[in-house]
Amino acid sequence: MKSPQANPMSRRLTVTAVALLALIAIGIAGYQVLGNMNFVEAVYMTVITLTTVGFSEVHPLSNAGRIFTIGMIIGGVSVVAYAFSSLTQFVVSGEWQQQWQTQRRRRMLNQLTQHIIVCGYGRVGKNVVHELASERLPFVVIDSDPAKVAHLHELGHLALPGNAADEHLLQEARIDRARGLVVCASSDAENVYIVLTARGLRADIPIVARANYEESEAKLRRAGADRVILPFTIAGHRMVSLLVRPEAADFMDEALRVGGTDLLLEQINLAANSVLANQTLAQSELGSKFGVTVLACRQPDGKLETRPGAETILQPEARLIVLGTSDQLRALIELAHGSGARR
Repeated sequence: MKSPQANPMSRRLTVTAVALLALIAIGIAGYQVLGNMNFVEAVYMTVITLTTVGFSEVHPLSNAGRIFTIGMIIGGVSVVAYAFSSLTQFVVSGEWQQQWQTQRRRRMLNQLTQHIIVCGYGRVGKNVVHELASERLPFVVIDSDPAKVAHLHELGHLALPGNAADEHLLQEARIDRARGLVVCASSDAENVYIVLTARGLRADIPIVARANYEESEAKLRRAGADRVILPFTIAGHRMVSLLVRPEAADFMDEALRVGGTDLLLEQINLAANSVLANQTLAQSELGSKFGVTVLACRQPDGKLETRPGAETILQPEARLIVLGTSDQLRALIELAHGSGARR
């Protein structure tokens, strides 16, 4: 991972420290030569001169020694003035706040786990971020436009400036601990390159990519994308559905919004140690106990049951497609993962 570049305040502090050490070294050497002093005496004279505390001289100084002392005093005062002005500028300009926020975001990035990395904050990326925020899922955005990154920071979201195809940037976004990657840059070519880079860094990460053109779908899949979305194709299907079968389309919209509570579709993996394992749907009583509807079940052998019945057995490692509210799904997920107890 790239080390962060030194900030302006750090550079000013470094310049101050180097100048002070140089003055001390020059002072010690000068007093040894011009004042015929030993090392300890030269150090003493250098310190009282730079600090201008006004103690007596070790030995009477020659004119050359006095001129040298004047130069040392001017140098010491200049270094102190530079340090003070730097500190004042640091406080007044608000740079300290920016650095604090930068360090805070870096700590938050280091703590991220099971998050989503969103590559690109254009029209599609904005909607992805909105959905992730609505579902309270952790995420970090990578975009090359500093203005968009600053806007995301103002909204309280984690964001990194730069090219998402940069390996170091993906590593800084903690791709090693991410739950998935959404690639939605404006260019298909850029999306292909991002997918290639991400797949090279981590072979098992789920990747969903956006494509503007149908011919780009195959390229994105060859690059390593697990799913490819064509927004314009989806929009076309949706518009035709609204025209040809408006009642069905309206029903789907209303069905997912009952009593002001959004219903969600969720994929739930059934752990081997879950109390639901090896029960039938009737025995599990998911509808009566949790208020959810099981729409489909993919068994461990890969068989997909699109109309699971009461006698369908919930085998360990099965994947359920379930419809319910966020609270209902959260309780069911805990039970399915073996971390919750049956009500």
